[in-house]
Amino acid sequence: MQTGKVVDHIVDWLKLYAVNARCKGFVIGVSGGIDSAVTSTLCARTGLPLLCIEMPIHQGTKQVTRADRHIEWMQINFDNVSRKSVSLTPVFDQLVASLPSVDNEEDRFMSLANTRARLRMTTLYYFAALKNYLVAGTGNKVEDFGIGFYTKYGDGGVDLSPIADLLKTEVYELGDYMGINQDIMEAAPTDGLWGDNRTDEDQIGASYPELEWAMAMDDKGKIADDFVGREREIFEIFKRYNNANRHKMIPIPVCEIPTSLR
Repeated sequence: MQTGKVVDHIVDWLKLYAVNARCKGFVIGVSGGIDSAVTSTLCARTGLPLLCIEMPIHQGTKQVTRADRHIEWMQINFDNVSRKSVSLTPVFDQLVASLPSVDNEEDRFMSLANTRARLRMTTLYYFAALKNYLVAGTGNKVEDFGIGFYTKYGDGGVDLSPIADLLKTEVYELGDYMGINQDIMEAAPTDGLWGDNRTDEDQIGASYPELEWAMAMDDKGKIADDFVGREREIFEIFKRYNNANRHKMIPIPVCEIPTSLR
């Protein structure tokens, strides 16, 4: 990959989109992970105003620290970056207390994890509306179009997706090229929705390089029976997520009314 040219291409695309949309800049949630770090840095490189929002909800200390250091790094290197911290923990706790209990607590945990993402999306759009900014998405290609590893109308609710055509390993290439802080480069990817230290790999059962391989094999029309051992296991994991989350990756179904009924 021609990393420098890819960076320039995305930056130019971001700036042109904002100008054509008659928006003044960008707002982004900074989590302390590689995707938000790379995306926010790309936005900063446009020269347009960038508002970085920290939105902890019972967040792990390391995640908060990485996010804080990244924003500090950007403010040192770019004079168009501002920041805001909004603690959503009280809002989340009050919402949880208002909701009825359920029989299956595991289902409740998953639902509440997605609720965290949706609270953050609402917060980002609050500031976007105030400032006439665009909400920049942080999803990569594997998450957005491979396994659907994001929350519908949560972190999937954005105005534009600068890195959604990049594999996770390519996102790291851009991070290395742009000088992203080493603690972010070395941190295990996590969605930060659980309030503990579980990683994406813990949840999925496969690493991003493994999922990229499976995605490439799927594009070639391969099936699980073409593989054995760990390769088969990885491919089956990919297909299970891809099938289950297909509804996230296609347009919202619309019931079209036949002309004869109008």
